[in-house]
Amino acid sequence: MRLPPWPRVTSGGISSLHPCLASPRRLCSSSSVAPPPPLNFVPASGPPASAALESLQAFVGQSRQLLVLTGAGLSTESGIPDYRSETVGLYARTDRRPVQHADFLRSQAARQRYWARNFTGWPQFSVHRPNAAHLALSSWERQGRLHWLHSRAGQRRLTELHGCAHRVVCLGCGLLSPREALQTRMAALNPGWAAEAGGVAPDGDVLLRDEEVRSFCVPGCEACGGMLKPHVTFFGDTVDRNTVELVHQRLAESDAILVAGSSLQVYSGYRFLLAASEAKIPIAILNIGPTRADHLAAVRVSGRCGEVLPTLLPL
Repeated sequence: MRLPPWPRVTSGGISSLHPCLASPRRLCSSSSVAPPPPLNFVPASGPPASAALESLQAFVGQSRQLLVLTGAGLSTESGIPDYRSETVGLYARTDRRPVQHADFLRSQAARQRYWARNFTGWPQFSVHRPNAAHLALSSWERQGRLHWLHSRAGQRRLTELHGCAHRVVCLGCGLLSPREALQTRMAALNPGWAAEAGGVAPDGDVLLRDEEVRSFCVPGCEACGGMLKPHVTFFGDTVDRNTVELVHQRLAESDAILVAGSSLQVYSGYRFLLAASEAKIPIAILNIGPTRADHLAAVRVSGRCGEVLPTLLPL
């Protein structure tokens, strides 16, 4: 008898793949695995305690309707930085900060700067591949055990809490289009324009000089000429109400929740842990470093998602 699917939600930054993905939302569509990239953006961590791993295996094995909430930490092993990791996250390494929703909406210069940087970083940002953690969760789904949010690793039952950077939305008519198609349009609109990409940030941003940005032309919506924005939740914006309601519905249908690769510092993800605790739904957390919901967890494992998740067997 096939068991009901396990839901999965990603809450990573825009990162959010911050994430297709999210976290996840930032991974290329191939489910094949290239040689793993250097772990430059993964915080240092020792091997997980054996007792903690056994507790996590029991937690996963006993659940028959598990909600898995993943964050940007799931994708750092794919070579995508996150914002908050100690010593290696964007905030620890630089003074750069992501674009704010209000600035993007009200400032043409902010939009021009965002899209010029994103255009430059996209070739490097868009080719990251799923890592062992993504593929482990995808395998659980193929067994009929999972609904989750990292569609780039071959998942079907997926809820993208913060959207997906591989899509673009028109703020005028609501038309959705592939981000790759916009890359082609921007290249055609800016012949001869070039800038050197430095390190890519969690949202695909790169640092450019002001004089490089000023000549960059940003296209409008092909249907109505309206303002284009990546189909993600920027900092300072709110998550779509229908998406929040859907995740609450998935949570109500679940008998346990597993957090993987998120510090839960952003309330949009943390609120579901508060709701789970209120409903007495057991919580397990797999993350390097402390999280906002550690005091709510029945099981807490400190370790890399790509090292731990493939060892777990949903029974």
